[in-house]
Amino acid sequence: MNPNKFAEEYNGSGPEHVRILDSTLREGEQHPGVSFTNKQRIQIAWELDSFGVDQIEISPVVSPDHREATKTIINLGLRADIVAHGRSLKEDIDVSMDCGATWCAAYLGISEVHLRDKLRITPEEAMERAIDTIQYAKSHGLKIRFTLEDGSRADPNFVQDMCRAIQDAGVDRISLPDTVGVMRPSGMANFVSMVRNVVDTPLDVHTHNDMGLALANAMAGIDAGASQIHTTIDGIGERTGIPSLAEVAVVISKLYKSPNRFRLFQLRDLSKHIELYTGIPIPESKPVVGSSAYKHKAGTHLAAILRNPAAYEPIPPDVVGNRRTIVFGELSGKTGAGYLMSILGLDSDEQQAKDVAAGLKRLRMGDLLEMPLPDSLERRISTPDKHKIA
Repeated sequence: MNPNKFAEEYNGSGPEHVRILDSTLREGEQHPGVSFTNKQRIQIAWELDSFGVDQIEISPVVSPDHREATKTIINLGLRADIVAHGRSLKEDIDVSMDCGATWCAAYLGISEVHLRDKLRITPEEAMERAIDTIQYAKSHGLKIRFTLEDGSRADPNFVQDMCRAIQDAGVDRISLPDTVGVMRPSGMANFVSMVRNVVDTPLDVHTHNDMGLALANAMAGIDAGASQIHTTIDGIGERTGIPSLAEVAVVISKLYKSPNRFRLFQLRDLSKHIELYTGIPIPESKPVVGSSAYKHKAGTHLAAILRNPAAYEPIPPDVVGNRRTIVFGELSGKTGAGYLMSILGLDSDEQQAKDVAAGLKRLRMGDLLEMPLPDSLERRISTPDKHKIA
């Protein structure tokens, strides 16, 4: 039995393949207070490649340390493409080439506020700079992705003109960002669809989480014709960051059923390593990797998951490297009280379990104990056909 059968019917089919570019080593280092050592950068790149992302982004133009890390990571011979990120300037392309990159990325603000107040150039000058950068990279044998920074706030006609021009110049991928996180999912879909209608170059989406819609906007972009999402581990990045690798990977694997080589069981460890390197705690309630993602507290929930965890879990915790935990306290109910008594080695019948449950309520002490389910019970309640989503 697949408990998600009807949900899958509502969802319908999705794109055949959805890719992930992880930008923990570029966007992630823009998170306030975050600065990785070169050893950590190399370790993160290795772990991301082992996990199975398609591309890994790093910015060698930031500092000599970043340049050295980029060279080392490229020389590791990882399966993922290493994308050297920089500005839409020939000198930044030169840095990428010096690192031995085969993929580079260039960005240029194209909204009125970016052109007028940041770059102080005209739209015509911006287009010329973009074309020159792409042609320069291509003439030196590089593959290049071009990012239309702040594109979601740019004049639609200019966005379309830019996309046609950079496609003609030979760009390999175009990234469509919602740089300040102001799009609704329907708006992001319209944005991507508009570009998809004028070019056939593969599209990325880079969505910021300023209003909490980064993941929803990224998936809307995929539904509208993009094929690659930018993520970071735990969603760290400039201001409030971008979509979390764990959430995106689970969604495209389990809801979109996109073929990939993701080792989802590594997700919790990836998050723990970033927590160690950055000092940023993983929020307890963070989807997939948070400590509360598989905690069960209410009595009716406990009764259900002790029979079949699929009643209150979309996928088993071991799939993503997490652990199922039972919370005992005033909300545990008869089933939770009975299970607690059995763990403590106490004999109990239904009435005794009811009495203990009532006593826990009267104590009004909230949560008294958290306990991971023993492996033996995990195996007993988690059978192959239960819990199935894929």
